[in-house]
Amino acid sequence: MTPTYLDYNASGLVRPEALKAATEALADNGNPSAVHAAGRRQRARIESARAEVAALVGADPQSVIFSSGGTESNSQAMNSAIRSGFDRLIISATEHPCVAEAAAMSGCQVVIIPVDRDGVVSREAIEQALQSGGRSWVSIHHANNESGVIQPIAEIAALVRAHDGWLHVDAVQSAGKIPARMDQLGCDTLTLSAHKLGGPQGVGCLVAGPRATVHKVLFGSGQERGLRAGTENGPGLAGFGTAAAASRAELETGLDHSAWRDAAAGRLKAYGCVVAGDGADRLPNTLFVATPGWSSMAQLMALDLDGVMVSGGSACSSGKAKPSIAMVAMGLDDLATSTIRVSGGWGTTEADWIRFADVWEAAFLKHRARHPEPESV
Repeated sequence: MTPTYLDYNASGLVRPEALKAATEALADNGNPSAVHAAGRRQRARIESARAEVAALVGADPQSVIFSSGGTESNSQAMNSAIRSGFDRLIISATEHPCVAEAAAMSGCQVVIIPVDRDGVVSREAIEQALQSGGRSWVSIHHANNESGVIQPIAEIAALVRAHDGWLHVDAVQSAGKIPARMDQLGCDTLTLSAHKLGGPQGVGCLVAGPRATVHKVLFGSGQERGLRAGTENGPGLAGFGTAAAASRAELETGLDHSAWRDAAAGRLKAYGCVVAGDGADRLPNTLFVATPGWSSMAQLMALDLDGVMVSGGSACSSGKAKPSIAMVAMGLDDLATSTIRVSGGWGTTEADWIRFADVWEAAFLKHRARHPEPESV
């Protein structure tokens, strides 16, 4: 049977049109800084990609700074703020490790904002932190990479601006799945990653609004308006731009997996599973669910043996027996090692979600037969 891929939050399958664009650019791989014809063609591809990425997030193309991915761009935003005099870093308890670990190593004061049981950040705690003095860089992801829970960014932006802070939004998971326009979110900087959209791995960008002063993090030459040295990845960026355009078209046509996801969730909940963030707005493609008494790794192996590919949570922790960051932050510590994340994308069908539920159910019943629940007294 054809394998069922439901791990788009880790990395989306590459769209055929993005593969074609990247392949054509790779076959005509002139240096985009060169003045000859091959260089000019590569430069044209990069600038076209810049325009498409900017259109996806409602930004000026000149505000897009290409990079190697979301991790680098999140780091550039944080380091730019620190070099601009922002000495307090305020981040959510469910922020991606590339932000949380960089903040911990920054030498700045770090304030961790708690989330409620559904994974939504406390706006009251953000406001209290902003009132404590200092210049604050606030980083709140638009949607959590594990649970898919969507944060109230526009409301947070109003608080941050009122205290003259800098709001950074990691939109790596949300862009292309829900609207993630800077002019609506009100953030100062925003990050994207191509492979979450169906583009190639290894390319992403930082998008900077007019209130942000961005500093370079790589030195050498003058690429990316002098803000990111190094020859641009022309083939990767060609694929990025094509994937961004395709994602924007899907948003406009209203592509939505939520009914398929919820049907699968209903089947799992009938066996006592707990859906993380069930009471909050979530990405329509994401199901993050815990099965008490059945480890994440055991579930992943059982599903994979039957050709269904999902993950245990953050792709950055895959293959490691670590509790889910999101579940711990939501106060669900007892379920933090029994979660799986199911996430669809541009190539997912309703049949894929049904097959996931079928395979999971069969595997669960085998698990239950081997490990029956103790009888209640």
